[in-house]
Amino acid sequence: MRAYCTYFDHRYLAKGLTMIRSLRRHVPDAQIWVLCLDDRAYEMMVSLAEPGVRAIALADFEAGDAALAKAKADGRGRVEYIFTLTPSLVRYVIRAAPEAAIVTYLDGDLWFVADPEPVYREMGAASVVIIEHGYVPEMKHLEITGIYNVGWVSFRNDANGTACVEWWRERTNEWCLDCVDAGRFADQGYLNQFPQLFAGVHALAHRGANLAPWNVAARTISSRGGVLYADEDPVLFFHFHGVKRMKTGEYLTAHGAYKAPLVPLVRDLLYRPYLREVSSITREVEARFGAIEPVPERKLRGHKAKRPSRLKETLKTALNRWRGYIVAPD
Repeated sequence: MRAYCTYFDHRYLAKGLTMIRSLRRHVPDAQIWVLCLDDRAYEMMVSLAEPGVRAIALADFEAGDAALAKAKADGRGRVEYIFTLTPSLVRYVIRAAPEAAIVTYLDGDLWFVADPEPVYREMGAASVVIIEHGYVPEMKHLEITGIYNVGWVSFRNDANGTACVEWWRERTNEWCLDCVDAGRFADQGYLNQFPQLFAGVHALAHRGANLAPWNVAARTISSRGGVLYADEDPVLFFHFHGVKRMKTGEYLTAHGAYKAPLVPLVRDLLYRPYLREVSSITREVEARFGAIEPVPERKLRGHKAKRPSRLKETLKTALNRWRGYIVAPD
């Protein structure tokens, strides 16, 4: 048996639910543990009773964990505390589901278009799987936040896998700020050290796993027989990082931040169907539980963002539209 885990609050629930349903379309028996980051998310997930999903209340998760309580009280921000939770959640699932041979953490903004079995096939007997960001050469400077992306990280329930999780948890409890510091960055920067510190760590070679705005320009995207390919590998799942809903009902993608063209195949075969599903699930959730406020802008520690003028916002939107970075679901 394999288990998956993720977390989100009620504002991110529609995206998280989109990820979960996409995974279970391709892996109908997938077992997914969801750490609910606020009471409303927990109540909603319990009421929805999604097949194969086990909701965890944050208070229950935190109960009796002195190390986590100390980290929470040390002045780190809310987002930083959420990042702190990642290895603790993996550890929790390993302990709660000892029958699971492998536990995989998933970001809530992934979307599966195929069974991720090729990831496990490549993993073989390895204890840990991590995935490189895979930036194009001109964006390599962004590796300062981590060579590897935390969107998918797998741990086998063996000595190496559990030791790695414990080490990661200790480090994030010590420090997990949303800034770059001496090779560290939130929960993600620590992944750089996994291959040096632990045996059995495998960096995934599959080009269609964790396709994302930051690496899509480094791959040749094609469609063959109705299947989307990244180089010679079928696309398994896409990481919809940074997608923001606009007042027009359209969505601004993050491709501009990575200087990555949004090619028609990616727009029409990934973004549009994903955004249709997110929009549909948002309507479903709001019809049942009431309106949900948008996710607030993430503010990096030490960064004072100035609100642009209305004219600058208008010009920026026009430029993003001209460059093809804005997508309508339909």
